[in-house]
Amino acid sequence: MSKHPTIQVTVERTISASPEALYDVVADVTRVGELSPECIKAEWIGKADGPEVGARFKGTNELGTTSWATKPRVTEADRGKVFEFKVPMGFGPTWRYEFHPVEGGTRVVESVDQAKPSPWFIRRAQRKQGVTDRGALIADGMQQTLANLETAITA
Repeated sequence: MSKHPTIQVTVERTISASPEALYDVVADVTRVGELSPECIKAEWIGKADGPEVGARFKGTNELGTTSWATKPRVTEADRGKVFEFKVPMGFGPTWRYEFHPVEGGTRVVESVDQAKPSPWFIRRAQRKQGVTDRGALIADGMQQTLANLETAITA
């Protein structure tokens, strides 16, 4: 087992709404503060004004007293089916949301894949905030994100 593990987490939730309606909330990155417990806000940057492949946005994140920003790039955007983006840097994760129609609604699958371990300075910052298992923290946050998505779509 690697001393510094990679992160691969998948969670899912069935929500009583159409795939298109759920996609529209998730792919509107300006609404991320309503959904994510860690990414508190985001805005489209450059010439981007919505979800399309190649569009970039700035996401602002908080973990305890630590905050940071990233500028992910949308890698897949197919309304009602999939929204995916890649966080830059050699170790940046890929976040993916899939929308599968099922009886009574949509099964939303959220996943994150970070193929390379975070660098030492990020791991140190996480430890300073009490995080000893980043994968478990992310899984909990993803569950909360999908619960918040359900609240947002049914409100």
